[in-house]
Amino acid sequence: MTCRFVPPYLLRLVAPESLLVDERLRAGRTVPATQRRTVLPADGPAWTVHTADHGTTLPGRVVRSAGEPEAGDPAVDEAGAGVAGALALFAEVYGRSSYDGHGAPVSLTVHYGRDYDNAFWDGTQLVFGDGDGKVFGRFTRPVDVLGHELTHAVTEHTAGLRYEGQSGALNESVSDVFAACLKQRLLGQTAADADWLIGAGIFLPGVRARALRDMAAPGTAYDDPALGRDPQVGHFRDYVETTDDNGGVHLNSGIPNRAFQLAATAIGGTSWDGAGRVWYAALTGGAVGPGTDFAGFAAATVAAAGAHAEAVRSAWEQVGVSGAAPSSGSGAGGGPSRKVSVRRTGGFAGLRAAGELDLDGDDPRAPEVAALLDRVDLASVASGQPQPDRYVYSFDLCGDCATVPEQHLTPELVRLVELVLDGSP
Repeated sequence: MTCRFVPPYLLRLVAPESLLVDERLRAGRTVPATQRRTVLPADGPAWTVHTADHGTTLPGRVVRSAGEPEAGDPAVDEAGAGVAGALALFAEVYGRSSYDGHGAPVSLTVHYGRDYDNAFWDGTQLVFGDGDGKVFGRFTRPVDVLGHELTHAVTEHTAGLRYEGQSGALNESVSDVFAACLKQRLLGQTAADADWLIGAGIFLPGVRARALRDMAAPGTAYDDPALGRDPQVGHFRDYVETTDDNGGVHLNSGIPNRAFQLAATAIGGTSWDGAGRVWYAALTGGAVGPGTDFAGFAAATVAAAGAHAEAVRSAWEQVGVSGAAPSSGSGAGGGPSRKVSVRRTGGFAGLRAAGELDLDGDDPRAPEVAALLDRVDLASVASGQPQPDRYVYSFDLCGDCATVPEQHLTPELVRLVELVLDGSP
């Protein structure tokens, strides 16, 4: 999973070349987290900053590590200060040792590419561009960018929220939540005093923008002739259904962002020690899974809020999200989902079909389906492009989801289709 700070709808306007780089990176980051290479030795410094020297080879040349003096390069030193602050937030407030909970050293790369307008977590390290010098400046300058990207790594190693649709918007929002907590903690601000801006200072002078996002007022962060108007939404009635940006993850993240800001100000005190503890408990407590939707996450935060449950429930209700149980297969509300579903679309006639099976029920197909799941690895199936008039299958295997064109079905997936979709015993 490559999680980008700047949404693709902005990159298309101001830096299409950066979007092309992002797409190449995204295409290459398909290895499961547990099988990825490590960039740094486990017994090394807590963090190490590299420079790509304006190339695209990662991780690049080592320039500074934890415990060493400043390098004199603003991007290097901003990256070091930002990651140190983010690691301290998770360790000192939430008791988490690095992003994986086991003290993994953090690798960062600055000066990535030329005029590169983005920052991202690529599954192994944090990467930051210097901006194009026209619209964007250094992506290491706002400390919340560092916090945002490190939190993507935390989410990947905890709830594993899939980066699409509502779960993807929650993934983006969780990163903004702890980015805001980091920024406010370093500034010593209470929730009431904070500006709730994400990416303030990332735009260069002359651009009509206060920040990239505004958690308190989604849709108001910028209004510029070149950029257009901030398209984020802050209420569920305005939820954007789109195939762009993995189902609008950056657009719709404004809804849970606003819920957190409302909860934090209602609880009072500091965001990191108030609502932040609630959100962290929900993220890591087992009630949130890869496909959790807004309602499921809302329910998890209410359940984790203790004496602040009413304040948290009210915050979600104000953005149009109830605390009802999530839809089936979300993986929320009681641990990972035990349901398997298959949906078939496409074909010459455009006929659709869908089926679902509960592994915990008394369905006679359940034992064979469970045995098949042990031999299926959706991540290894080549997705490819759908072929004319052939079917496309969408699988949700206990929260592990993928869309597979007909020509790429493995024998195991063919049998799953027969069992779940066609109901063959």
